[in-house]
Amino acid sequence: MPIATILWVDDEMESLRSQKLFLESKGYAVETLTNGFDAIDYIKENMVDLVLLDETMPGITGLETLAKIKEINQQVPVVMITKNETENLMEEAIGSQISDYLIKPVNPNQVLLSLKKILDNRRLVAEKTTSAYQQQFRHLFMALNSNPDYNEWMDIYKKLVYWELEMEKSDSPEMREVLQSQKQEANTEFGKFITKNYLKWVNPKSDESPIMSNTLFQFKVLPHVDKETPLFFILLDNLRFDQWKAIQPIFSSFFRILEEDTFYSILPTATQYARNAIFAGLMPVDIEKQYPQLWKNDEEEGGKNMEEEQFFRGQLKRLKKDDLKFSYTKVANHQAGNDLVANIHNMMGNHLNIIVYNFVDMLSHARTEMEVLKELASDEMSYRSITVSWFEHSPLFQALKKIADKKINIVLATDHGSVRVKTPHKVVGDKQTTANLRYKHGRNLAYEAKEVLAVREPKEAGLPVPTVNSTYIFAKEDGYLCYPNNYNHYVNYYRNTFQHGGISLEEMIVPVIKMTSK
Repeated sequence: MPIATILWVDDEMESLRSQKLFLESKGYAVETLTNGFDAIDYIKENMVDLVLLDETMPGITGLETLAKIKEINQQVPVVMITKNETENLMEEAIGSQISDYLIKPVNPNQVLLSLKKILDNRRLVAEKTTSAYQQQFRHLFMALNSNPDYNEWMDIYKKLVYWELEMEKSDSPEMREVLQSQKQEANTEFGKFITKNYLKWVNPKSDESPIMSNTLFQFKVLPHVDKETPLFFILLDNLRFDQWKAIQPIFSSFFRILEEDTFYSILPTATQYARNAIFAGLMPVDIEKQYPQLWKNDEEEGGKNMEEEQFFRGQLKRLKKDDLKFSYTKVANHQAGNDLVANIHNMMGNHLNIIVYNFVDMLSHARTEMEVLKELASDEMSYRSITVSWFEHSPLFQALKKIADKKINIVLATDHGSVRVKTPHKVVGDKQTTANLRYKHGRNLAYEAKEVLAVREPKEAGLPVPTVNSTYIFAKEDGYLCYPNNYNHYVNYYRNTFQHGGISLEEMIVPVIKMTSK
């Protein structure tokens, strides 16, 4: 099996016979032709990986042949070989999308180097990536098995995301499988870690807990408020760390990234709990206590995130920062996005501008319901790709570009992430049991204890008690909770969809990024 098939077109091909033999000895299949007309016909009928094309040939020139080849196959790389290095010729060739050019007389190694640069670049990068991950595998394995604390878990997750993104460059399904297996093992250990430590973290007397949803503003946002420079706090909901890494290059083009950090979403990793906790600066049980008229439990009618601005005013008052001039904007549809673009300049007079952008959450939920999106976002790689495509064309990006040349600071964060679910768990409950797939609460829940984290006293987890004797259960790893009724239908319908509410690295360890204008 040849490394690649090369078509070499030159009217002096006879004198290049030794070059052809040299490339064949290196594993390439080399087809030769002596004029542009034959080359065009050949490309119509045959697949080639690269064309070596002489510029000066009788009948039809190399540049004319190049134009015809590109009409037939836009993607095929073409290396132009010429006796003439005149500037206008090179500009014309480069404008016609050549991949490289060589000056006659060509040295065999020079040709080989050009082929390797063009054809082998992806393979060489993939091989290097695979080799580097193989070396890192043991370090990650040891880190997982050395009882990591919450800081070390954030580091482990960042490393796993780094290798997941690097593996996109690799053509090795085997190595991707090894990485996925390691990620799965990490999530198993992380589930045990959260089960053991979470209730300690949310105990009000605890002095050893990570920054979580309810302390995010206090420690990661408000310290960056500078009354001379407007701070934009952007909450892009349901944004995983790997999705942030996918859109990071777009931000980097316009802003300087000062700090790339993570924090822990509270449980349930669901919008009405995690996001309300962020803005109130309180755990849900305390929000309910302080705002009994405003807090809504899962089973109650009405929007669950309608009072964030009022909760935030309460947090500012508690922290004695109620003199702060701030704006609060929520974008839940495209029109609200356009309004943001129109109004962004008017925000420059505030100390703090909060922008809550709902799109990513809509995407993940829509993905479950709409067959088209199921196809588009069938795995993590395509989910990241869709996020990039959305962000590049979003009103949010348009708005940020309008103020990129102003002196501003930005803190970008999220409320929780999501995980692709694959393993169904059967749960039995009464009519009051909630319908969420990654967590449930209700009375008389029947479940397999090893599959979930069960909290029988919700207040211990900082959660309200919706009904007497309510228990909360949280799915771990890639599990999802299904009722016995119509079990097989729901198992198949929701398998491989992105869900949130439970315990996984992807849902709980989420980005908080500090940026400034360049």
